[in-house]
Parts: sequence; C-alpha cells; structure tokens
Amino acid sequence: MNVAIVDYGVGNIKSIQHSLDRIGVNHVYTMNPEIIFSAEKVIFPGVGDASYAMKKLKNNNLDKLIPNLKQPLLGICLGMQLMCTYSEEGDTSCLGIIDAEVKKFNSKKNKIPQIGWNNIKNLKTNLFKGIYENEFMYMVHTYYVPKSRFTISESIYGLTYSSAINKDNFYGTQFHPEKSGLIGEKIIKNFINEL
Repeated sequence: MNVAIVDYGVGNIKSIQHSLDRIGVNHVYTMNPEIIFSAEKVIFPGVGDASYAMKKLKNNNLDKLIPNLKQPLLGICLGMQLMCTYSEEGDTSCLGIIDAEVKKFNSKKNKIPQIGWNNIKNLKTNLFKGIYENEFMYMVHTYYVPKSRFTISESIYGLTYSSAINKDNFYGTQFHPEKSGLIGEKIIKNFINEL
C-alpha cells in the first residue's frame, strides 16, 4: 500500500505518520502532484485557520488537484472542512467537493472550541466497519459541518453535527483518528484496507 499525506504546511502530521508506522503502511509526506495523484490512498490533514490553509493549497496548485483525485482520500479535522464549499472561518471559499457550509459553534453552555473526547453515532460506510456506536473520539474544533445527506457519523456538542462525511471517494472526519487510541487506529486501518 502506498499512501500520500498531503503536505501544505498546516498538517499535524507526526501523529498520522506514527499511526501509519504502527500499522505497517508505507507513506510519504509530499506536495508533489504526481506522487499524490499516483498514490493508492491520500490523507489530507489540517490544523488551524481555513483561509490560511486555502491560500497554501492555492499557492501549490493543490486546490485544483485534490477535487480531481479518484482514489480514496481521508480529510482529517480542517482537512474535512476544506472539502466543503464554504467556511465561516475567514469567510473562505473551500474546495467544493461536498456541498456543505462550515459553521461556527455558537453556544453559551459549551466551551468553544470543543477540546476533548466525544462519542460518534449513526455510523455508516466501511470507514466504521467493526466500530461500535457511541465510541469516543478525540476532537479539537471551533467550527463544524452541519448534518446533511453526506453525514456518515454524528456527534453532539450543543447541537448535532457531522463528525464524519463522505461523497464518492472522499471521506472526512472531524475527529482525529490518529489521536483516538485503538478505535481511531481501527478507523485508519479501515480507510487503508476497506475503502
């Protein structure tokens, strides 16, 4: 298996690399379009600000490449949000792969950002093969993707939102599977072996 981790300067890649090392998967951290295009699987990480991240993608022409990939791609955290059409964070036009708008949490009861463990439910697709309902995953985010026809797992934080989404070969998790222990590692294995 040949996995490309997209390098555009905003990913928390060390934990992703360690997770892939633990399960014995060959991977490369790259912004080279040819390597990304020819990889069997692609991981699209992201941490930080959506508008800054989109500028980095555009500067490397990755904003054109990523939506046209045909192999399974897993967007993690900001990577998932950037697959949507628009984000309220920085009034940002995103990649437009999934028809959804990223919203900011607005809650007087819950601390923002959401930092810590939250459970996932209503699991769909083989990304969650062998994963039980209501398992806990590690979250760090101020913005969320509302529920839609693309939702393949849900979580609740003041409201019910998409903790994972899917359209065609594009998958995204709001949570960090690489920081979510053995269950998160199982989800990464599912991405590698089942999709």
